[in-house]
Amino acid sequence: MMTRTPDWTRMLRNGQSERKTLETNVKVKLNLDGAGEHDLQTGIGFFDHMLSQIARHGLFDLNVHATGDLHVDSHHTVEDVGICIGTAFDEALGDRTGIVRMGSATVPMEESLALVAVDMGGRPMRDFQGEFSSDAIGNLDTQLIPHFMGSLADNMRANIHIRLLSGT
Repeated sequence: MMTRTPDWTRMLRNGQSERKTLETNVKVKLNLDGAGEHDLQTGIGFFDHMLSQIARHGLFDLNVHATGDLHVDSHHTVEDVGICIGTAFDEALGDRTGIVRMGSATVPMEESLALVAVDMGGRPMRDFQGEFSSDAIGNLDTQLIPHFMGSLADNMRANIHIRLLSGT
């Protein structure tokens, strides 16, 4: 009897995305079965930090290289990175067979407590409820964080609910 060796390369859950506009040039590579390793270069320090925490705690590998019109503001860069990461997730998930569709976590981090719930069912929606105590964290406009989550949800085809339960 002959046994067939599985083609492991077909089983890997990887995705990648590129987006080039007049304002940005973004390249993303994602491995859902990684270890939280990341290489993030967006030109927005706190945004890179935020993405590194998501990859590290989500245990997926993420490479993001983005250039944008940061001399104007960071809106286009943040939005297009969200689009590309979401598209890479959607590609990596394929037809979504065999995944755990829904999950949630309550996360205490320093002075804040947040609840995040995700449904990967294929219908996009973002609901972000929380207030920021300042207009920026480092060089990231805080108003862009919900916008990033919306771009991510739309292109990942996921429901993402975020609630800041306490703290700032």
